[in-house]
Amino acid sequence: MFTNIKASIKTSIKKIWKNIRRLSGDDAYEQYIQHYAEAHANSEGSAVESNSGPLSREAFFKEWQDKKWKGIKRCC
Repeated sequence: MFTNIKASIKTSIKKIWKNIRRLSGDDAYEQYIQHYAEAHANSEGSAVESNSGPLSREAFFKEWQDKKWKGIKRCC
């Protein structure tokens, strides 16, 4: 009985942690790699794939931060 409760709590904590990571953007690189594998792995000769593969973690986060913070960010 207690093992079922422990397993249920553990599963709930994992789901909560996954959602926190998604909301904060912490899992953005993992989502990018998954998308790249699904959408770009089989499309040879594509303009998107002119380079040798997906971005490195460092390059991805630099590009992600640049998109997020460069330019004018205001309401009016």
